[in-house]
Amino acid sequence: MQAFVGGAIRLSRRLEPVHVRACESTPREVPVASKVEITPWVETDLPQLFGLAHETFSFLPGWSDERVLEVLKRDVIFVAREDDQPAGYVALHRDEGEVMVVDQLFVAPGHERRGIGHRLLAYAEGYAIAERARSLHVVVEKSNQPARSFYTRSGFVPVEQELFALTLPQEPAAP
Repeated sequence: MQAFVGGAIRLSRRLEPVHVRACESTPREVPVASKVEITPWVETDLPQLFGLAHETFSFLPGWSDERVLEVLKRDVIFVAREDDQPAGYVALHRDEGEVMVVDQLFVAPGHERRGIGHRLLAYAEGYAIAERARSLHVVVEKSNQPARSFYTRSGFVPVEQELFALTLPQEPAAP
């Protein structure tokens, strides 16, 4: 299992100005990304999602085209779309009954540090809760400090050297 954050290819995006008040109450314009939607993947997304991940990570030790394609074909996948283009995705599956596992979380280059990874993770969390999972797990390599920090900020706790877990709230049982 591998968790991805970051990358090296560019996708187009449209920026719109918004007014933000500074401490001195002086308005200033700050660009924000256009609307991002998260939707289940469709089969026609496969080549583009694989291409994004491949171009970004295939040079890393342990990369496997077969493993990534297997995950993309097997897992439940949600895609963040900006201007109808993939800006990232999360792939997860049920493991050991009440555990959901995030196999891949990928934010496309040019879309980092804008909340897309957090939104994808929140969407995966909501899906896991709806599927009555008790926890959400992710394996993060010891050397991937940005991803480890991301998951810690998102409420995950390390339970083994490379395993992080998030305990999910449980819906009350129906009477």
